[in-house]
Amino acid sequence: MNYNSVFFLFSITFLLSTIQVMGQEEKAKNPIIFADVPDLSMIRVGETYYMSSTTMHMAPGVPIMKSIDLTNWKLVNYAYETLVDNRSMNLIEGKNAYGRGSWASCLRYFQGYYYVSTFSQTSGKTHIFKTQDIEQGPWDEISFEPSHHDHSIFFEEDGKVYMIWGAGTIKIVELKNDLSGVVPGTEKVLIQNASAPAEGEIMLPAEGSQLFKVNGYYYLFHIVWPKDGMRTVLVHRSKNIEGPYEGKVMLEDRGIAQGGLIDTPDGKWFAYLFRDYGAVGRIPYLVPVTWKEDWPILGEDGKVPEKLDLPKNQGLMPGLVASDEFDRTDGQSRLLPLVWQWNHNPVNEFWSLEERSGFLRLKTNRVDKTVLEARNTLTQRTFGPKSNGVTKLDVSGMKDGDYSGLLLLQKEYGFVGVKQSGDKKSIVIVLGNESMEKEVEELPLENSILYLKASCDFENLKDQANFFYSFDGIQWHPIGETLYMKYTLPHFMGYRFGLFYFGTKRTDGFVDFDFFRIGEGQ
Repeated sequence: MNYNSVFFLFSITFLLSTIQVMGQEEKAKNPIIFADVPDLSMIRVGETYYMSSTTMHMAPGVPIMKSIDLTNWKLVNYAYETLVDNRSMNLIEGKNAYGRGSWASCLRYFQGYYYVSTFSQTSGKTHIFKTQDIEQGPWDEISFEPSHHDHSIFFEEDGKVYMIWGAGTIKIVELKNDLSGVVPGTEKVLIQNASAPAEGEIMLPAEGSQLFKVNGYYYLFHIVWPKDGMRTVLVHRSKNIEGPYEGKVMLEDRGIAQGGLIDTPDGKWFAYLFRDYGAVGRIPYLVPVTWKEDWPILGEDGKVPEKLDLPKNQGLMPGLVASDEFDRTDGQSRLLPLVWQWNHNPVNEFWSLEERSGFLRLKTNRVDKTVLEARNTLTQRTFGPKSNGVTKLDVSGMKDGDYSGLLLLQKEYGFVGVKQSGDKKSIVIVLGNESMEKEVEELPLENSILYLKASCDFENLKDQANFFYSFDGIQWHPIGETLYMKYTLPHFMGYRFGLFYFGTKRTDGFVDFDFFRIGEGQ
């Protein structure tokens, strides 16, 4: 073989290997969303996918996301602006809805209508939202008592509507045609001990019901958590919606569990599930599904693959998180992008994008003790593996006893901001929780303009955050100490960036945020 032949063969081999590597790089990777998007419910209408999730005490609530490839998602709507107008959701009289609000939703499409149902300890009701236009609305709301835990709605072709719910013992009931309540006398136990296939002592009984019908079988998905094991996927099946059901353990891998089935237009099947991943929250995974003897087999050799035969993830910006210059030139001066949610119900008279053009103005309307009590804290998700948020604020309108700044919100919170004491301002870093709070560092501030940054590291569950300040947005100075972030059940949510302002003495101040910019890395 001569030199030219050897070179030709080498070139072809190199080219083929390069094409193979490029092909691998173009595949989607798990997790499909490295951010807090738990309790997924998903549908496909034609070639478009929609997904709902849980954001509990945030307002607006029950986010609706859209995708055309199952991998890249964009917020397109919320099911409600205000779930309920009460003391807990309004953060008044010492009440709050942290970790409550609305929980796991169910998203369905039937005869031209989209349905999103959820339940709430805060209202004590089951809520169902209905629309013909899931992206624009409007939504019609129906609610009734009681609050059915982790329920699934199922529309039969004959028009009957069922609701399945429960923990451990799973129940079924028929709903009225207008969904305004249950049909009396139809409630029955569907599965007496749904946890049984997992065997042994159970720490978390089977819950998270999601029901699907494929090729004549009804498939009921649950999560269960054995005491000495991990979050596990259970699937029960039956030829009849009312049973009897037989169940199997279908996946035990790193605690990736709770969700259901989705198919693609070309006949592929996936399970959508999520994983508890420390302080960033509960992050979604897609798991390939094959069928064997009419059972959905999840994963590859019982494991969730890192790569998927789907289009490459393009990142979360700007579909699920996004920067905001607060500069409204499109006539929509009152509107905030969908990436934003308020911590509890906002007081709309005390925030504005109009009073100072190009700025978000937050004002006080009462006296509060801590940032967890503050009204009108505006939030976005943090995300992994590393993310940072930067803001610029004008604090010239602050009054004695006021605090403002950039927050990392969870029960174990931290913020970098500005404190006003008399006519003196200072830069502070504060770490705290619902029972204590400490100022870690305080520096005098002579300027009224300040840049603040919070940097998060969730890689390999490191769960650490650090804070910085700057006078020009270029040269950054670290302040305080590391916040060791913890995912806690009282808040039941991944950490969020928050823009906040509250007064501890007076109610006549304000602060102006020039922008919020979110990015990858630290």
